[in-house]
Amino acid sequence: MSTFWTVWISVISLGSIFGCYWLLWATRKSQPHQEETEETLGHSFDGIEEYDNPLPKWWLYMFIGTIVFALIYLALYPGLGSYKGLLGWTQENQWQAQVDEAKARYEPIYAELVSQPVEALAQDYHAVAMGQRLYSNNCAVCHGSTARGSFGFPNLTDDDWLYGGSPEKIKETLLNGRVAAMPAWQAIIGNQGITQVAHYVRQLSGQETIDTELAARGASLYQTNCAVCHGTEGKGNHALGAPNLTDSIWLYGGTQQMVETSLRDGRAGVMPAFLEQLGEDRVHLLTAYVYSLSLDKSAEK
Repeated sequence: MSTFWTVWISVISLGSIFGCYWLLWATRKSQPHQEETEETLGHSFDGIEEYDNPLPKWWLYMFIGTIVFALIYLALYPGLGSYKGLLGWTQENQWQAQVDEAKARYEPIYAELVSQPVEALAQDYHAVAMGQRLYSNNCAVCHGSTARGSFGFPNLTDDDWLYGGSPEKIKETLLNGRVAAMPAWQAIIGNQGITQVAHYVRQLSGQETIDTELAARGASLYQTNCAVCHGTEGKGNHALGAPNLTDSIWLYGGTQQMVETSLRDGRAGVMPAFLEQLGEDRVHLLTAYVYSLSLDKSAEK
């Protein structure tokens, strides 16, 4: 904390306390009556008069007690700039103590579970429940609380995977993150080419609302510019994270307009790495939970 804020906080804290004390002392000293009296202040509001009585003692003692409590609190706990307090308590120390307590309690559990393969943990109710809590705290903000994804974020409950859905690939994604890069083709194939390739790509996925003539022209442009990543048949490439274009699953939408937007402007998706944030043990459990979602989908089939 800078010197300015140190002085500022100290002045406000101590000024408020001693200001309150001065107000009590000044009003008490200027009060002509120290005990209850029948005399009034000499004014009337709608026939109601105010007695010229001192502040009730219980009220006075409450103010004094508040002042004493504030001084004791400031002496025991940090609050005045860089002063640490007589108890030496800080929020950082308390946080660290709670973290250490949690580690001592849960690390043996994580150590036992991490020794088991992901496939086994995905069938373990308690392991999946722990993984689900990790997912809710770290992944749900993007992929949704039900893991069904949203615009630009993959659905984790189906069997369509950009980088592969094996336990090893899922764990690799969680540990290291992913950075996808769909280049923009506007400057290379132009607006007309964008429209033609979009029709062809939508034809690959079996959509009927396409212009077959434009799609035929887009086929050659696709093979020249897109097949290197998505494959000549459009089935994608897990090594590059290039999606399969022949199914009905679209990360950014499969309408003509959305496909053209993807082609024209490109896409850049970023999946953060969780190794440093969670550690490998927790990532192992999170992998088991995500993998269990695809197992549920396979069971439905």
